[in-house]
Amino acid sequence: MKKIIDISQPLDHRTVVWPGDTPFSYDLTWTTQDSGSVNVGQIQMSTHTGTHIDAPFHFNDEGQRVIQLDLDVYVGDALVIHLPKTNSIGPKELDGIDLQGITRLLIRTDAWTDRRVFPSEIPFLEPQLAGYLADRGIRLVGVDLPSVDPLDSKELSAHHQLSAYGIAILEGIVLEHVQPGAYELIALPLALAEADGSPVRAVLRTIRDEKGG
Repeated sequence: MKKIIDISQPLDHRTVVWPGDTPFSYDLTWTTQDSGSVNVGQIQMSTHTGTHIDAPFHFNDEGQRVIQLDLDVYVGDALVIHLPKTNSIGPKELDGIDLQGITRLLIRTDAWTDRRVFPSEIPFLEPQLAGYLADRGIRLVGVDLPSVDPLDSKELSAHHQLSAYGIAILEGIVLEHVQPGAYELIALPLALAEADGSPVRAVLRTIRDEKGG
């Protein structure tokens, strides 16, 4: 049987968010004691909480909203690579990695060591990486970080370049328990009609079953 590997951040009151953004909260609005039958909760959160996708509208007023995104991009074969101890990620860092036939690339950096604390700096994607990936057929890039750009960036060059080349962005995935290699990715956004991003329940499914079949 193929194995499901959860690569999503759990969402609770300790989930760290971008400084100044809406903290996550979950509260019961109805309880079985009050209603006589059910518990019903409400959540408050940013669209960029935990493991999430960015829609182009996040950084471009004319960009697509979540509901307009091609869902095919978020489901299918993916390659996990491991690039530890690097300050940035560009074509040089991917030199020697065979990306032939790869559509979705997930980058494990291990740089965000404590997800209960927002990092002070991260290994960002160099803007020129977008063209390099597009030339090799990549349609989605995912990172185990809160952003693909430097945390103090206002230009968001990597976001803009990836979008210009039609490459979807998946941020905040959890990969430290995942070995490099081929998997199937499932990371569907919610059907949010006006949103600039969406939390996802991202999982990997192994290509082979536990017995190697």
